[in-house]
Amino acid sequence: MNYQDTLNWMFQQLPMYQSKGKTAFRKDLTNAFKISNHLGEPHTRFKSIHVAGTNGKGSTSHMLASVLQEAGYKVGLYTSPHLRDFRERIRINGKVVSKQFVLGFIKRNKAFFEVNNLSFFEMTVGMAFDYFAKQNVDIAVIEVGLGGRLDSTNIITPELSVITNIGFDHVQFLGDTLEKIAAEKAGIIKQNIPVVIGETQPETQTVFKEKAKLTNSDIYFSDQLIENVLESDLKGAYQKHNIKTVIQSINVLRHSGFSISDSELKKGLLNVTKNTGLQGRWQVIQYNPKVICDTAHNKEGLTFVLQQLQLETYNQFHIVFGAVNDKDLNTIIPLFPKNATYYFCKPDVPRGLDAVLLQKNFLEYNIQGEVYKSVEEALSKAKSNASNSDLIFVGGSTFVVAEII
Repeated sequence: MNYQDTLNWMFQQLPMYQSKGKTAFRKDLTNAFKISNHLGEPHTRFKSIHVAGTNGKGSTSHMLASVLQEAGYKVGLYTSPHLRDFRERIRINGKVVSKQFVLGFIKRNKAFFEVNNLSFFEMTVGMAFDYFAKQNVDIAVIEVGLGGRLDSTNIITPELSVITNIGFDHVQFLGDTLEKIAAEKAGIIKQNIPVVIGETQPETQTVFKEKAKLTNSDIYFSDQLIENVLESDLKGAYQKHNIKTVIQSINVLRHSGFSISDSELKKGLLNVTKNTGLQGRWQVIQYNPKVICDTAHNKEGLTFVLQQLQLETYNQFHIVFGAVNDKDLNTIIPLFPKNATYYFCKPDVPRGLDAVLLQKNFLEYNIQGEVYKSVEEALSKAKSNASNSDLIFVGGSTFVVAEII
């Protein structure tokens, strides 16, 4: 198989949460340990930081990687999902894994994957860990895919665990209360390993404290400890929470022996995009008219984004919106303004919600808009309708943003 054949096989023949939804969710870590054993336990050959949370875990992971890079470390970064290229998931010092490594890894292990019916995510985590071990990274920042306790990444014993916040997302897997979801995320807290919590929430604080006590882990609530927010090139107003989380995390790492100066911390936060290649977080992709995209896709994330959009100066507001079919739209639609022009579209993935159904859901809240065949067509129409003084927002799903950046 060539590289494209390899990708096609990975995407089409193995269950993948991004496209298949609930059928791809595993109920235990048996396969994660199985592939790790098959590969020679690569996750034991490098230091790591484990990052979970409902919102902000991607931005926080990239910020941490950027700061560590500025401090001179060779830094692995594993995140998901990708936007344009599968290889975005696995980086070292911002550089994506080579096509040759992806090709060789699948070729060497394909028979094992098929026999054991490994999921796309299990296989990809194994690839990342194998790559980081072979490239001798000093430390890897590992973002949880979904939840924490049962996530394939949860076989690592990190230097530090980080949980950004808790909100209602993936409730069909993680539970229908903040306490239940927090318990799943708290599954990454390991024996004697410190944990940083990004945001203090009444419903979840006790859950985290009890788990930390059980594991004898020092616990830090960054929003209670960090007052001064440093500047970052990630400009979303919601990033202030992530920045505090990163500052507290760096403080903990310093106590563990990592050498990171204040100037390296500041420089790392200011150069996240350049150092790590992060995209899709409050990203301005055009001016005149101004077009902003953001991957926020649940109530908590979209609340912040929509509040910040209202602070923009514009004449008319245009919203290009698409979603996946397992999203609870009733928690999201009430957040949206009625006086905007809407362009409904379906992201080009199997889980994409039909744009006509999306339109129907919005109409129940007296929000009207037109349906378009693709994200690209919807954005093109919004641009043609908008004057230079208008504002266009593109979002609702990571997959919507992926199609236009």
